Amino acid sequence: MARGDGGKAIFETDDDRKSFMFRLGQVCGSHGWRIHAWVLMDNHFHLLLETPRANLVTGMQWLLGTYSQGWNRARLRRGHVFQGRYKSVPVTGTEADAYYFRIVADYIHLNPARAGLAGGKRGSLTGYLWSSLPSYMKGNGPDWLVIERVLRAFELAQDGRGRRAYVAWLEARAANAEGKIDDEATAAIRRGWYLGKETFKDRLLKFLDKTTLPVGGSRNRTGEAFRDHGENEAERIARRSLKSLRIAPGAEALAKLAKSDPRKVALAALLRERTSVGNGWIATRLAMGHPGSVSRLLGACKSDPEIANIRNVLVEQLDQGGKEAIK
Repeated sequence: MARGDGGKAIFETDDDRKSFMFRLGQVCGSHGWRIHAWVLMDNHFHLLLETPRANLVTGMQWLLGTYSQGWNRARLRRGHVFQGRYKSVPVTGTEADAYYFRIVADYIHLNPARAGLAGGKRGSLTGYLWSSLPSYMKGNGPDWLVIERVLRAFELAQDGRGRRAYVAWLEARAANAEGKIDDEATAAIRRGWYLGKETFKDRLLKFLDKTTLPVGGSRNRTGEAFRDHGENEAERIARRSLKSLRIAPGAEALAKLAKSDPRKVALAALLRERTSVGNGWIATRLAMGHPGSVSRLLGACKSDPEIANIRNVLVEQLDQGGKEAIK
């Protein structure tokens, strides 16, 4: 998923939506991607995306980059369209562990109902055109949309009967519960780093060990490995950004600055966007007091143009290698 910069709309018109879908079709063709579910909302989008080849990063960079260029060109403007890097959460795709795959497909398709745009008294969920659900109903989606995988996860027939049963299930949920997903599933999708059973987590951590831990290291393959990886990445970003901000990286120098210093808040927002560390880690590393203070400051920073500008410059410099210091 990815959101608009500062929560702003990234799809203002149907032409914007058509442009994004055209580019999504292009990248699916060039990268071999398979989409199992998708939805475009005003200020964000969700994709249940399968990458047979290890090319998620290059594909997403191309998709978001070309869309942003076109979006800006149409408006004769410059600047960021999306809020930092996209967020990706690995989801187990095995039929023996289909629960999480079903959760994500439902979460995506019920987005318009939760936003009050479709479902129940607001009309059918399939009436919301900018999702994959109308294609599920008609069975006539683009080549890159793979409907059968979701139907198998629900143990439904791979034909019109199965598609109609799946749509009816979602329409009932949209009408009776306004598309609500249970709290545990919602928390897992929004804050988790993977969706699956413990065995799926173990497989992911084995890959993580190979790419982030020294050969012969004695660390156990537990959640600690992922946590360390997130903290290492956060420290890398913090040091590079503090250097750009001309702030000494040590605790003493940071403690001399106000907890609400715009540079600190901008960096805190960047760390939350690009890493898995929590407010506690950020509060300690940037000398910002209690984790609750970090949460409050991050909530207020969205409407502060000075903080937004600092964050945007830091993002640019990180993406370009951080060559220049902020004046």
